[in-house]
Amino acid sequence: MTRTNSFGQPIGEALPDGWAPPPVPAVGTAAGNLVRLERLDAERHAAGLYSPEDMRADNPGWTYLPYGPFESLSGYRTWVREAAAGADPQFYAIVSQDSGAALGVCSYLRIDPGAGSIEVGHIWMSGRLQRTVMATEAMYLMMQQAFDLGYRRYEWKCDALNAPSGRAAARLGFAYEGTFLQATHYKGRNRDTAWYAITDGDWPLCRAALEAWLASSNFDGNGRQLEPLETIRARLAREEETA
Repeated sequence: MTRTNSFGQPIGEALPDGWAPPPVPAVGTAAGNLVRLERLDAERHAAGLYSPEDMRADNPGWTYLPYGPFESLSGYRTWVREAAAGADPQFYAIVSQDSGAALGVCSYLRIDPGAGSIEVGHIWMSGRLQRTVMATEAMYLMMQQAFDLGYRRYEWKCDALNAPSGRAAARLGFAYEGTFLQATHYKGRNRDTAWYAITDGDWPLCRAALEAWLASSNFDGNGRQLEPLETIRARLAREEETA
C-alpha cells in the first residue's frame, strides 16, 4: 500500500531508522578468493595491463570507452597516472590472487553519499580476464563493498548500443531502468545512455546468488559452471516467495 502524508498525497517509503549518508569508499584492497582490488597505480599496474594484443584498434573493449586504445606503454602509463590521481572516478586495478598480475580496471564514480548512490564504471578487462570467474568475482567485490558501507543504490550505465555491457548488467542482477537519449557524446559520436541499478532491497538476493555461483561446488573438475548465475538467482527468488 502506498504511503500518504497528512494531506492524503502519496509519498515514498520512509528511510530505515538510523540510516545516514555512507562514507566515500576508502581506496584500499578488497580481497576475494581469485582476485583482489587494489588502488590503481601507474608504476605498479600499467606495464602489466598493457599488451599489444589488448591495445589493438579493433579490440571491442575500447569501442564504448571515451578513451583508448593506447599506441604506447608510455601513453597508457600517463593515462593511468592521471586517472588514478582523481577522487571521482575512484580507480581500482583487478589483480589475480594467484599470479599477482593486473588483469583489468574498474572504478566507482558519481559517488553521492548524500543520496546513498554510487556507480560502477570505466570497466576494462584484458583478454585474460574477460568471461572468467575472476571477472564476476571482481564485480561482486565492488558491489559488496558499496552495500556494506551503506549505499542504497548501485548503478551501472552504458552506451545503449553496447549490447555486451547490457547483458553483463542483467546477468549480475541489475534492473534496466530506461535510456536517456543524447545523454552525452564521445569519440565524435552521440551516446544514448542505458541505466541499470541494484538497490539495497535487491542486494540480499543478488548477493546470495553471486556467492552461490562463485562457490567451488558450482564448478566441475574442468572449471565449467554447473548452474548459471541467472538460474541460481531465479531459483532463490522462487524459494524466497514460497518460504
